[in-house]
Amino acid sequence: MTFLFFGTFAFALLLSFIFTKLVRDFANARGWVAAPGQARHLHEHALPRLGGIAIFCAFLLATGVALLAGKFLMPGEGLALRPLLTILPPAILIFLLGVYDDVRPVGPYVKFLVQAIAGAMLFAGGLRILDLPVLFGTHVFSWYTGLPLTIIWVMAITNAFNLIDGLDGLAAGSALFSTLVVFVVAILGNMSLISLIALALAGATLGFLRYNFNPATIFLGDCGSLFIGFMLSAMALYGAQKAPTIIAVAIPVVSFGLPILETSLSVVRRFISGRPVFTADREHIHHKLLQRGMSHRHVVIVLYGVSAIFALLSLFLLWPTGSTLGLVLAVLGTGIWIGVQHLGYLEFGEIRRVAQRTIEQRHIFVNNLAIRRATEELKVARDFQQVSRILTAAFDANDFDAFELRAEFPSAARGFHLVEPRHPAHLRWKKAASFKDFGSTWSISLDLVSAGNLHCGSLVVFRRYTGRDLQLDINLLTSSFATTLADALQRTAMENVEFMPDTSDAALLPAQAG
Repeated sequence: MTFLFFGTFAFALLLSFIFTKLVRDFANARGWVAAPGQARHLHEHALPRLGGIAIFCAFLLATGVALLAGKFLMPGEGLALRPLLTILPPAILIFLLGVYDDVRPVGPYVKFLVQAIAGAMLFAGGLRILDLPVLFGTHVFSWYTGLPLTIIWVMAITNAFNLIDGLDGLAAGSALFSTLVVFVVAILGNMSLISLIALALAGATLGFLRYNFNPATIFLGDCGSLFIGFMLSAMALYGAQKAPTIIAVAIPVVSFGLPILETSLSVVRRFISGRPVFTADREHIHHKLLQRGMSHRHVVIVLYGVSAIFALLSLFLLWPTGSTLGLVLAVLGTGIWIGVQHLGYLEFGEIRRVAQRTIEQRHIFVNNLAIRRATEELKVARDFQQVSRILTAAFDANDFDAFELRAEFPSAARGFHLVEPRHPAHLRWKKAASFKDFGSTWSISLDLVSAGNLHCGSLVVFRRYTGRDLQLDINLLTSSFATTLADALQRTAMENVEFMPDTSDAALLPAQAG
């Protein structure tokens, strides 16, 4: 059996190496190449996108020859063909979908429909998700629960490998690590046919990498990435029927870690930012690493290392214990958290900011209440000194460091004229030792317009530049507070005015004569 496995891998590698060159040369001769037509594309020259054809053909031929060789070399140890007959028809359907998409791009919903049909075909053939012991214990799902779960799994893994196909050799290399994990699990689980299929797929992928690694001369294309992703999802489903609980659930998820992580980040990022989930962008993990100054090849090697770490951690779960599972999850969680933080996604920075504000919500309440209290007190203020005391108390209790009130006292109505004011019309305040002058801050200027639409001056609030967020709802200042302050200034000005008839108004003349 060892010789058969080794021969299958070597034969698939050789076939893929030959077929990839033939497909590349044929596509170039026919002009079947893809030019970098979108901003997210990183290649500079037009290259063929049909590399998956070489992988598919090498895989089929190597698997067929291996099965024939196994029948003659080991007649008493025939391989059960049922798993292959269950996996191969929907895999061919997915491959044809990818070929069509590489030639004439189709929308995401068409892809999802075909992938859902392929997932349903696996379910009908017995490869299905029957339970999730980690979440639901020993409960066995009915078909109307198991079917959508199976389809979701197939679609998620299939598209995950398609999503990371953004750099030369990245998707194929990541898939190679995952395929080797599937092979090891199958060997330990005595799943000979799955082991053989996994090796054939690994050899075909490795042979293709010779032409796909940076600088690539041919791309994997959707026909390759979708086919590889589907095969891995299907083999994982078969393993789930045979392996113990932890191995069946955790190992596939961990071993497919990089594409799953990329897909999850993309969906969450686009949801948070309000963009369509299926919108392409330049915010993938490999784009972020390129933006940090790393070379194309360096990024691929780093992500190969990440894929290898995921694969290695998944193999630790072959000997599941409580401490092993906990350690693997802790290492994964810590590594993913640190990695995402270093990538500098703006969306997750916003989540962190919101979380921080939630933690500091009590401080926000205190600051907001100070402004609300000042608004209520200003409604009954009768002199400018009282207004100044209310403002000082309000801003002394919140995150602003200074304010400057520039009051104007216009006539409140026709016929009222300001007499010499008994108080200053200008007030400046700052917190003790807050800052030396008003120039080292940022500020907000509020025009003070009363409820009667009279301009009563302006209030400028200042804050030092600091890394700490402002713990205050600005809407409280810009809405009722500003209007209430303007009304208070108008009211205090009225104490210093006298009525002087306006003889220019003809309507007042009879009253004056009387």
